[in-house]
Amino acid sequence: MQKTSEEGLLRGIRKWDLVAVAINGIIGAGIFGLPAKTYSLIGSYSLIAFVACAFVVLLIILCFAEVGSRFDETGGPYTYARAAFGPTIAFEVGWLSWLARLTAFAANCNLMVSYLAYFWPAANNAVPRAIMIVLVVLVLTAVNVIGVRQAAIASDLFTIGKLLPMLAFVAVGLFFLNPHAFALGARPATGAFSQSVLLLLYAFTGFEMATIPAGEIRDPQKHLPRALLIATAVVAGTYILIQVVCIGTLPELAKSTKPLADAGQRFMGTAGGVLISAGAMISIAGNLNILVLSGSRIPFAIAERKQLPSFLAQVNRRFFTPHISIVITAAVMLVVTLKSSFVAALTISAIARLVTYAVTCAALPVLRRKGSVPAAIFKVRGGPVIAVAALALSVWLLANSTLREAIQAAIAATVGLLIYLTYRFVRYSLQPAKNRNEK
Repeated sequence: MQKTSEEGLLRGIRKWDLVAVAINGIIGAGIFGLPAKTYSLIGSYSLIAFVACAFVVLLIILCFAEVGSRFDETGGPYTYARAAFGPTIAFEVGWLSWLARLTAFAANCNLMVSYLAYFWPAANNAVPRAIMIVLVVLVLTAVNVIGVRQAAIASDLFTIGKLLPMLAFVAVGLFFLNPHAFALGARPATGAFSQSVLLLLYAFTGFEMATIPAGEIRDPQKHLPRALLIATAVVAGTYILIQVVCIGTLPELAKSTKPLADAGQRFMGTAGGVLISAGAMISIAGNLNILVLSGSRIPFAIAERKQLPSFLAQVNRRFFTPHISIVITAAVMLVVTLKSSFVAALTISAIARLVTYAVTCAALPVLRRKGSVPAAIFKVRGGPVIAVAALALSVWLLANSTLREAIQAAIAATVGLLIYLTYRFVRYSLQPAKNRNEK
């Protein structure tokens, strides 16, 4: 018998589906370029930066694991913020989370078309590029509308498809390492090391997308914490080994624009470049699928709490999916993707995610003191201390953002606040006078 949530959604995401969703959320495009960027900044110390970034992310994930184990409805960070800090902050978190999904989709979809050009050079031309982007959005929209099981199965396949090339890259590359390449030079400046960790954060983020469709997860309070921790372990281990192979096999790593493909071609020949390029496309496609899945559930969750028009909360009676929210989110993703480039689309995404992380970390001690919220199934030992540390690290990373990024994020947050206040005023004005007086 099919299980549905109180929202009318089908609980079709199982335990290992959820692990795949988290892995797909994290592994997108970043790992295919960041090994070279971090190496150019701090050399072999980049391995330490990978470990440091994994530690930072682990602290944040532990906060998500405990807070997420309290709830079984759709929304993720939006739901957590609402329970801890009220509707206004919750709307801002939901709004910024939605924008982060839109901009990440635009960035990665553009990059996927660029990788396609490795096999089909015409893909970089304006018309073929636009056609490919439209096709990608249409296919992913259809998969997500038809059912969450279909989206989960697609996620499972994409996870296998993206991990196999990476594991092959690592397994073969470890036999070609040059030990002398790992010699540590002068200790890098603190600023350079911090910048490297901040760059790597882009490759480690996205795990929060697994928390958003909680209303479609079977037993989310039990399975979500485990899925987040398993996915983090898999991703961190894979990333560190990839960096080991890149450093040990590619002397010109600091200057490479496609380090995995260049390293793979060096020790596997032309087949290596083809394998990594194909793997990059599969990896990004899997990430795009999860961006549609999670991004479309945010306006649905906000509308469920009557902070957006109710039509966004409608559930398809045949497929048990929030079809209107999916179609609208996908349409906006399409427009943003066609109008932006890879770099331009990332300006809001990083800060929006960090704000989301900071609010969720701050919610942990607040929710522990509240008696009106469900009990945590997964409780972190020393949770408040970890939450403060994770919050401090999030603030530190935010402080390393550029002024331009901060201004654009502030504008985006202001737009969200105006939308919230406007809709609240209109909704209040349309209520009968009698109901207003009663309140």
